[in-house]
Amino acid sequence: MKAPFFPVSLSFKGQSVTLENSVTTATTAKELYAQARQAYGWDETVELKLLFKGKKLKEDSSSEAVFAFWKPNSSKKVPKIIVMATSSDTVSQIANKKSDPLMRGFSQLAEKAKQQEFDSIWGPLGVQDRNYKFVRFEACTWQSFGHRPNESTPHAFEAIRLLEQLAKDPGIVAIMKERELVVNTLGEMDPIDDRIAAHKEKEGGRVLGYNTNRGLRIDIKLRTDDLKGFRPYPELAATLIHELSHNWVGDHNLVFWTNFAQMRAEYFYHHLVNTGTGLVQGKTTSELAGLNGVITSKESILPVMVHELARDMQQHGLNPIMIKAPIQDRLRELDQEYASKISKEQRLGGGTSGATSSTTSSGDNPAASARERALAAAEQRRRNQQQQEHHQGSPQ
Repeated sequence: MKAPFFPVSLSFKGQSVTLENSVTTATTAKELYAQARQAYGWDETVELKLLFKGKKLKEDSSSEAVFAFWKPNSSKKVPKIIVMATSSDTVSQIANKKSDPLMRGFSQLAEKAKQQEFDSIWGPLGVQDRNYKFVRFEACTWQSFGHRPNESTPHAFEAIRLLEQLAKDPGIVAIMKERELVVNTLGEMDPIDDRIAAHKEKEGGRVLGYNTNRGLRIDIKLRTDDLKGFRPYPELAATLIHELSHNWVGDHNLVFWTNFAQMRAEYFYHHLVNTGTGLVQGKTTSELAGLNGVITSKESILPVMVHELARDMQQHGLNPIMIKAPIQDRLRELDQEYASKISKEQRLGGGTSGATSSTTSSGDNPAASARERALAAAEQRRRNQQQQEHHQGSPQ
């Protein structure tokens, strides 16, 4: 039986076009690009980018169906595709335009951008992926939320810097790249607009952030309720991951929490293992992310997450035990990926062909990588602390 057609909305700079009888659940990204060109009357000289649920569709993909999981008859909503287009003539004109001696050259701008990356809190590790990233940042000013300029609230420049810190967090970068996410705007949620909070509470959303059009825009409540400072960084990172999970699922059901939990596990794991030895001003990324003493080993990730999820999921009548298995599965996958990476690094570095297991201590192995030794040292510190606490609590 042939799959039924259903309407799909294309939106380009406010100009909407509806594809009525040409899209089914079997339509591929390549076919969708061709239909977009035809709908707007563009030829191959126009460079296109199509975004669906915050994710860029690959134009050369002729096998994967874009709407494979869409159920046309179960929802009145119409899938919306964001269209971005650039004429090759425009690109050529910019490339061939005579440089202004009063303007900085591209090489100077690139060098400055590179230096700014290194000046960020994450140092050279804080670099967004060129394809999967947050495109722009937008903060609230005191004028936009009715605050008086003589009161002690952080400046909008500081809010922008904090948003960039979140976007360039190595754990967030890893999630964005792994899931091929593109978010057009990462903004600051108005800290005192109760109308937004009330509206989102009715929808079951979180007051600390909200997601618009499946990742077209994400806003985070950066400031404390008294407006005197910013909320703790670990809380902001967790909120951002929460809102990224809404790119796939709007409701706070088990599917949502499973997806969120696996992303959260990736965040913890990445900071603990993959970038744990990348020192920036003498600190690891785990310390910079506020996770020092929270996540002390790979084995500590699951219990920390179960405690964290119990607090959030109970508001929706759910229990984290219901999604414990998928979290464990994702952690095992991350272990396998990490072990494979270590094995590859050892082979390229002239080490033995046998890889050291990522779940075993390598502190006494001279061939172990720096990451393995750092992880073993952290684990040993945790055990020493536990033994010390045990002796202090034992009866004399």
